[in-house]
Amino acid sequence: MSAGIRRTVGIMGTLTYGNGGGARISIDDRALSHLKVVIISKLRRQESFAVSWTHPCGSGPTGRTTIWVHPAIPLRFDFDEPEPPELNMRWIVGMTDEANQLGGVVLTPEAVAV
Repeated sequence: MSAGIRRTVGIMGTLTYGNGGGARISIDDRALSHLKVVIISKLRRQESFAVSWTHPCGSGPTGRTTIWVHPAIPLRFDFDEPEPPELNMRWIVGMTDEANQLGGVVLTPEAVAV
């Protein structure tokens, strides 16, 4: 499964979702770094929410995927890049605002700081 917010081919992290190895979801390292901040912040407060993304063209099935992020569901974040990126607070705030809404987070390209 691939979340498709790609910046550079080969710099894909993995979100492992669920027990027993769970589903392995490929997400651009930079996007995953930002999503991790939002997920940890929400789960620390015992809050559940949805995360959705569209499948990139040529990466398998077309369409979109949504997962339910809940404190009882194990998650693991693996990154290709050894160093964490500088975080874009505008992108994090946007994702956090979405996580607090009914539809949850929809992974989109990075918000550009103005």
